[in-house]
Amino acid sequence: MNNALRLDRPGWRTWVLWGVGLLAYVVSIVNRTSLSAVGVDAATRFHADASALSMFAVIQLFVYGAMQIPVGLLLDRFGARPMIAIGMVLMALGQLVMAFADAVGIGILARVLIGAGDAAIFPSVLRVIATWFPAQRAPLLVQLTGIIGQFGQIIAVVPLAALLHATSWSVAFGSVAGLGVLFAVLTYAIIRNRPPERRTDLVDTSVDTQTGAIRVVTSAADLRQGFRESWAHPGTRLGFWSHFATPFAGTAFMLLWGFPFLTAGEGLPAATASLIMTTLVLFGIVCGPVIGALSSRHPTRRSRWLVLPVVVFQALVWIAVIAWPGPAPVWLLIVLMFALSTGGPASMIAFDHARTFTPSHRLSTATGIVNGGGFLAALLAILFIGVAMDVQGAGTPATYSLDAFRLAFLTQVPLWLVGGIAIAVERGRTIRHVGGFDKLPR
Repeated sequence: MNNALRLDRPGWRTWVLWGVGLLAYVVSIVNRTSLSAVGVDAATRFHADASALSMFAVIQLFVYGAMQIPVGLLLDRFGARPMIAIGMVLMALGQLVMAFADAVGIGILARVLIGAGDAAIFPSVLRVIATWFPAQRAPLLVQLTGIIGQFGQIIAVVPLAALLHATSWSVAFGSVAGLGVLFAVLTYAIIRNRPPERRTDLVDTSVDTQTGAIRVVTSAADLRQGFRESWAHPGTRLGFWSHFATPFAGTAFMLLWGFPFLTAGEGLPAATASLIMTTLVLFGIVCGPVIGALSSRHPTRRSRWLVLPVVVFQALVWIAVIAWPGPAPVWLLIVLMFALSTGGPASMIAFDHARTFTPSHRLSTATGIVNGGGFLAALLAILFIGVAMDVQGAGTPATYSLDAFRLAFLTQVPLWLVGGIAIAVERGRTIRHVGGFDKLPR
């Protein structure tokens, strides 16, 4: 009874554990988006054209996505404490390599290390929530972790860029490396895998990384069979395409191409461009709870009322910016930031689809498939934009132009079209599969 009470009422130590894990996630976002405001500087330093510059982000995202299943296996085996510390060390090594890199190949190696380390942080923090907090608190804490963590993008866009321009490339990225080492020590010293009163050595457990819930696993399913069965369900495919179509435009903008577009393309001062990009994060923090509440209130209309409108909204606003004669006014760019900010919260609906339609023993597999949709679209968007810039002869900062950026960002339209059509098709198949609207889980 006393143990149950302690788990239902987390003490100060539990909140400190979560707070340290949360700060570690903020640092991981800083590392992930550390090239977002220095893309022009990176192109100059590495003498890289647009395609080569795209590879920094493409390979980083690829490594992040590819590491999700191995990270989950290692988390089950060793727990969150060593995984967060190792992730921080890997990111610190990556930033240290980046601090002294002057060739594209070495820069890509740095982003590989950063992507691998980043992949370990968020799932580990969710495991801390799952094992230290009662189940009824987990959903709120997961949402707060995701929302607060996005402040790392602001740190990457504003202070890091200011530090680089005030000092040097090596000092700026070396400082981020030092921050990673600090948090590797801090997290290993403070975070513990589980409360001392909770015994998990008697059973195998799995953690739902979206709700934070722990489930007992009594048998291990074959990975290939689980993948086939998960993909065969139209609800999983609906989640995959929902995650494919909604967040990629914001990811491509924040991770690499936004700052060069605003400065070299739209002709804005660096400070103004940083401020505009910051509004994307702030809008996302506001949109998240609203879209989440609407999704919970209207579970049978999530795709039609939320996901598809977000896809259309992003596409229309981007087209308006591209079609504007001359540089777009600041107010329209802020509207663009608002449109892009809806993509992240809307993409979380994809995981709702996975939870709603997938049996618990296949939930992790379905979640991984859904998560892969967003990474795939972001990789394609970043790569397409870079290739389009090169094809136009605008692959270096000296040749960047507004017209070139306009045509390059149009390469996102096919991704929205493919994703939107697939969502509509799989939505219909899902409804038929479960027997109609009235049979959809609420």
